[in-house]
Amino acid sequence: MKKQVSPTFMVAGLLFTACLIVANIVAQKTITIFGLSATAALLVFPISYIVNDLIAEVWGYRKARFIIWFGFLMNFFVVLIFQLSILIPPNQFYPHQDAFSQVLGSSLRLTFASFISFLLGSFVNAYIMSKMKILQKGKGFSVRAIVSTFAGEGIDSLFFFFIAFVGLMPLKNIFELTVHIALLKTAYEILVLPLTIYLVKKIKEKEGVDVFDEDVNYNPFRIKEI
Repeated sequence: MKKQVSPTFMVAGLLFTACLIVANIVAQKTITIFGLSATAALLVFPISYIVNDLIAEVWGYRKARFIIWFGFLMNFFVVLIFQLSILIPPNQFYPHQDAFSQVLGSSLRLTFASFISFLLGSFVNAYIMSKMKILQKGKGFSVRAIVSTFAGEGIDSLFFFFIAFVGLMPLKNIFELTVHIALLKTAYEILVLPLTIYLVKKIKEKEGVDVFDEDVNYNPFRIKEI
């Protein structure tokens, strides 16, 4: 008998992927929040970590690992289509090629930084969620959600800014920016934590699932183990 995929899990995975794609598009706009510089991706990217927390908490690390790679591949596909669309010359009826390229295009260095930092941050987040759940025996979801998000967002921001701007920006500024962004994204997580707790509780009740990763292999590349 074939395994059925939970519709709730599918929705969570699609939301995770959508957040990644949208974040990459809006990240080119810089904004200021509470006196701190950030990109517009701050509005949506932290949601991916909240969904990552939810998936790891309810369905376990294996499912989180699958969704992380699925999101990565879909993001790669979208970036590839963007680049191909930019390379194809416009016809005489389309006068916005420069604006199109500026909004949807990005340097190879920034794209590489985004992909690497996303994978590292997401896997750190899922790993900490999984391990802390076992150590806490399922209690204290709020604590592990905050700790895993700060660690994951910190790793994500550090590697992104280091790969993207080392040699272009002083290391001191890179580390300061990393801390600022990680704190802002973690604050986002804390702000919506009551909603996250509510959703986790309701989904566990609805799905009848509450996975503890007792015998899981944490190798990020064991994607066949779902």
